[in-house]
Amino acid sequence: MSPARPCRGMRAAVAASVGLSEGPAGSARRGRLLRPPSPAPAAPGARLLRLPGSGAVRAANPERAGWTEALRAAVAELRAGAVVAVPTDTLYGLACSASCSAALGAVYRLKGRSEAKPLAVCLGRVADVYRSGYHLEWDQQRPFILGWICALFSRYCHVRVPEGLLKDLLPGPVTLVLERSKELNKDLNPFTPLVGIRIPDHAFIQDLVQVFGGPLALTSANLSSQASSLNVEEFQDLWPQLSLVIDGGPIGDGQSSEYRLGSTVVDLSVPGKFGILRPGCALESTTAILQQKYGLLPSH
Repeated sequence: MSPARPCRGMRAAVAASVGLSEGPAGSARRGRLLRPPSPAPAAPGARLLRLPGSGAVRAANPERAGWTEALRAAVAELRAGAVVAVPTDTLYGLACSASCSAALGAVYRLKGRSEAKPLAVCLGRVADVYRSGYHLEWDQQRPFILGWICALFSRYCHVRVPEGLLKDLLPGPVTLVLERSKELNKDLNPFTPLVGIRIPDHAFIQDLVQVFGGPLALTSANLSSQASSLNVEEFQDLWPQLSLVIDGGPIGDGQSSEYRLGSTVVDLSVPGKFGILRPGCALESTTAILQQKYGLLPSH
């Protein structure tokens, strides 16, 4: 076991850069909310804020370009228990505080989603997976000795793969399914002992999680059973039920069917093995890393 660089300094720095107090999810501490002078029109009940450029890359001048205003507004809504639409590296998503049971229920209702279907947990960095900035290098030769130790230093899930594997796949278009820990809200996916961890390769949502100060629940921004959304207009029917829509522009080329596949979902809950729960948009590259670099075996 070795100490890793603490997360708190990074979180506080990002929070300070946008004028917010860094704190736990649900914290009432916040800076003054600065609204842009002329927000784009949106359906009643939703405010639409556009990110500069593609939205996937941090603006060179966040204050002038609107990045800061969007972060402040999104954090304020999340801390109030609202549901916010955000861009990711694959699709537009719906995000809420993973610690707010009422917000979790709102996500299911507005999507018309079965409560038997899980929501992913969105983090900002791989380091956020671990408790108090510590990590454990998994030793394949001693899995039973180290199995109970990893539970002490993993935060939201029990990690039984090398940290390098996480860093090879995340941030990226992959959801890693691991055994959940007791630290997660018991109302989040109460029907399963597993949880999907998602760290999108998108600058805005990474900053958002860091400033918010806790995990977000994340799912696609569309009605259940309908096509996924690559731009904000495609889920406009949901706007009246949302507090805020962050427009980061089209995802990819805005049309590619590959992006609509969503993230590749991989079950890593069994040591030494992996299972593909959803092929998604990064299947080949993901399986190559798991098998060729880390020697994991398909579970079926």
